[in-house]
Amino acid sequence: MAEAGTYEVLKEGTSTIIRFNWLGSPYSPSIDSEPEAMARVIDALTQVRDARRIVIAEAYEYEYNEHQTNLLAEIAHVLEILIKEENILANPSLIDRACTQYFPEHFKFVEDLLINKIRKDPIAGYIILLDEMRGFNEKVESLAYVGMKECYTAFVKQVLFVIKRQLDQTELIKGVLPIISQIRPGDRTIYAEVFSPTIRPNFTLTRYMLKPPENAELLEQYKLAGDIDVEIFKMQGSTENYYHIIPPEFRLPEDEYMALGTARRIMLSYKPTTTSFTTQTREYFERVGSDLIATVAKEQGLQLGHEAIAKLAKILTRYTTGMGILEILLTDPKIQDVFINAPIGEHPIRIMHADFEECVSNLIPTKEDAESMAARFRLESGRPLDEAEPVLDTSVTTAEGRARVAAITRSLSPQGLAFAFRRHRSEPWTFPLFIQNKMINSLAAGLLWFVIDGGRSIIYAGPRASGKTSLLGATIPEIMRKYRIITVEDTLELPVDEYRDLGYNILSLKVQSVITKLESEIPADEGIRTALRLGDSCLIIGEVRSREARALYEAMRVGALSNVVAGTIHGDDPYGVWDRVVNDLRVPTTSFKATDLLVMPAPIRSADGLHRYRRLVTITEVGKKWQKDPLKENGFMELMKYDAKKDTLEPTKAFLNGESELLMAIGSKVRDWAGDWNAILDNIKLRADIKQATVELAKKSGNNRILEADFIGRGNDAFHLISESVSKELGAFDNKEIYKRWMDWAKSEAKNVR
Repeated sequence: MAEAGTYEVLKEGTSTIIRFNWLGSPYSPSIDSEPEAMARVIDALTQVRDARRIVIAEAYEYEYNEHQTNLLAEIAHVLEILIKEENILANPSLIDRACTQYFPEHFKFVEDLLINKIRKDPIAGYIILLDEMRGFNEKVESLAYVGMKECYTAFVKQVLFVIKRQLDQTELIKGVLPIISQIRPGDRTIYAEVFSPTIRPNFTLTRYMLKPPENAELLEQYKLAGDIDVEIFKMQGSTENYYHIIPPEFRLPEDEYMALGTARRIMLSYKPTTTSFTTQTREYFERVGSDLIATVAKEQGLQLGHEAIAKLAKILTRYTTGMGILEILLTDPKIQDVFINAPIGEHPIRIMHADFEECVSNLIPTKEDAESMAARFRLESGRPLDEAEPVLDTSVTTAEGRARVAAITRSLSPQGLAFAFRRHRSEPWTFPLFIQNKMINSLAAGLLWFVIDGGRSIIYAGPRASGKTSLLGATIPEIMRKYRIITVEDTLELPVDEYRDLGYNILSLKVQSVITKLESEIPADEGIRTALRLGDSCLIIGEVRSREARALYEAMRVGALSNVVAGTIHGDDPYGVWDRVVNDLRVPTTSFKATDLLVMPAPIRSADGLHRYRRLVTITEVGKKWQKDPLKENGFMELMKYDAKKDTLEPTKAFLNGESELLMAIGSKVRDWAGDWNAILDNIKLRADIKQATVELAKKSGNNRILEADFIGRGNDAFHLISESVSKELGAFDNKEIYKRWMDWAKSEAKNVR
């Protein structure tokens, strides 16, 4: 093992890194608080002139970025110039026999200033230098002999002024000059403002910034999972906010860090190498981790209680069989997207926050971190990620959350690996949840529920990150649980396991990605056709990108008279969807008319451009009587349209006046509604009232669990059962009575929701 305090020079891409081994050193590894650490770093920088980062490794790894390294490199360069190039210590004013006779202390002063003070505390050395030069003229006049005056003048002008001139050119001294009179030599508080390292415990691969930015305004703080602290700051002069997260593993005592590091090295030798082994035995590894940590703690003389061992075992599992820091980020339900950009290690992780939008975080992944994630995604997806296949689409599921993963590498990304994670809710989205956050309103929810029950085809279309997949997922709880549901996706994003646990009869099909085209996977269009051969089912299709569009429209034409068919596609408006489907994806116009409803979410921006909100902007019916161009031939009928001033969807006159062929066609198959637009509209409004009542019930009780898929699914079942009961008892479909009985059911059931 390397001796404490020694260093090695490493290369990471184009960067040169000086890495100190500090284990066993009697000094603190922190440059800002420890003079000896600063001196050792400055000494190393005189030898390694191209260093861009400094790492001091102990129980933690303290890493100083390029800017902070350059501040000390300038000091090192000054010392090198003064001692080696100008050889200031050999100046005649210091070593001349006469001057030495008069001022023997001058040589010792300069030697100590350069060899000790400036190396260990450049700011204090500069202040001492200023103090020595202060009152120069008065001191010269006070000297008795001409020889003494000449020696002292030469000492100040030829030595001290030279040292000062060199230090004045450094950024460190320039930065403190405005407040130099307020700094007391030896007080290192100022360095804590200048040197703020990223810190990485020796058992993790991710570095983190310990302190938030200077002069940042705290906007919000909250806790995750009981022991993860999150703070959101507004940074001066920046349009991005700052997401500062400190998980428990970054706050452990040093001896627990050391025990975790030892346990991790042992655990990694037994790390599972197959996907099923990794995903199915996490609890087992936590138990093994508990035993291992207890053993390591005993060997190291560390007294740990049962609770502390369990906590450390959870952390250990996270960084061995788990996903590391990604699991921490997925714990936060307010995180929507996570971005890790190339080149890895030079940029912090960025996130999209539900409340504070784009944020830069205090987490900086390492190259090893990225390579470990890439290997994990390749293993679990069974898909390649290399220069021949530089794109990988997959999904990741942890105990804390689910996310869709897009990974790229060379040759597509010249600077190597990069990742984008789209976080999904741990539980399915529902229409009442969308009502709560204003993405839709209750009338839109009632209308969609009516069309879903009517077994029609729905396309959710919109730009990237508009909420299409979330809306598609929220469609499933609106389907009666007696119907079979088949999902078809190339990357598994829908929470099928959660729906299955809630009693839905659901089957998931995974098909070939249009990007990776893995030969072992069935193409998407064949997957959709296979779904049609699996029997009468509702069909939920993930994003339509390519030739599967033809198969989707086959499914719509087959399924339109029985069960709902729903899918997603990129598009900015109804005509843009038609243009893409017909002209880009080569679906015949006659087939496109199998689309019954286009539901289009979109991000809405504030006037200042700083904020975005997801809103449903249109619900548009696709007519059946046009021939070539739906725009010219009035093939689109808008049923609801977003009103920016009211920030909500408003029904159109065509909708309220009963001009919708789609809604009338659905009603024509129900005896109580056939030919009666008012009865159809009343039923849509009844469904809207039920969705709105659900939201208000959750608000009044303070229990948002009422808005989750479990209660929504049971509520929808109750609606249908109550409707049947009322119709039998009263001989008619009485909306008021149905609503009254449903509210009685909802209030009673809500008391038991946990």
